Amino acid sequence: MKTLEQIVSQHREDWKTRSLEQQRLEIENNEAVAKLYGLQEEVSSDVPLERVSLTNNSAFRWPTKTDEERDLLFTQSALIDLISYAAGCMFGRYSLDTPGLILSDQGATLENYFEKVPHPTFTPDKDNVIPIVDGDWFEDDIVEGFRRFLRTVFGEQHFEENLHFLNSTLGLKNLRDYFIKTTPRTSSSKFYDDHVQRYKKRPIYWLFSSPRGSFNALIYMHRYTPSTVSVVLTYLREYVTKLESALQRSEQIGNAKESDRLRKILVELNEYEHNVLFPKASESIEINLDDGVKMNYPKFGGALKKIAGLEASNG
Repeated sequence: MKTLEQIVSQHREDWKTRSLEQQRLEIENNEAVAKLYGLQEEVSSDVPLERVSLTNNSAFRWPTKTDEERDLLFTQSALIDLISYAAGCMFGRYSLDTPGLILSDQGATLENYFEKVPHPTFTPDKDNVIPIVDGDWFEDDIVEGFRRFLRTVFGEQHFEENLHFLNSTLGLKNLRDYFIKTTPRTSSSKFYDDHVQRYKKRPIYWLFSSPRGSFNALIYMHRYTPSTVSVVLTYLREYVTKLESALQRSEQIGNAKESDRLRKILVELNEYEHNVLFPKASESIEINLDDGVKMNYPKFGGALKKIAGLEASNG
């Protein structure tokens, strides 16, 4: 089995070949038209590669970059696409075994998935809630899900090599940094920022997020049910319990700095639960996919990651 680097490199070279072939065809077409009207001496038939408007033509996407810069940008883009596809497989939107969309109807369930893919190579998340937190606190968090995807698709043999290639290409110290990056004051998610941009501020995966981002959980809107927020709440409470245990251990060994950090996080999470998430879970909110993200996303108020243009109109 080839490594991820080899596969992406081949993908990049294939698109270079396609782009050059399309350029050749466009030049030939221009020459034919010029000849038909007797304009060979007056009109140039040349087509710069930067004007060949194929989606994955690096020269078209990054016309001011050098060839080396284009190669790197193409590779980074391909890896981000791969991570996005992996998230789709985690939620059952896509399958490694069947082309096209699998779960794309409102309220779609895992049972619906198994009806279409009875014996999946990669099994989607069971409860449609994937935690994104700073650390290995959950066995079913998004980092573990992607690691499982990487092993399943590209093999255990090259797993570490593939992971190193992905991290180095995207400029990450470790994989988790792409999904959640924490600073003393806040947390951010390059993954979610990329997703929101990909779907032009109408995301299909929604991020429940505490005010400073110490707790995050991703859901797929097509699998949403009125009980989904309660499932998110269960994850939050489990996380709080784990952090409380960590705080006790930290206090026992006299690590004042870590203890202070954990106390601040626990205050944030307890307020998020009491003021935001528990009330929203109690509402058992209904959504209608026909209304679109613009109408549905604001129903959850401060429970979800704020996205400019999707603010709630009535609190």
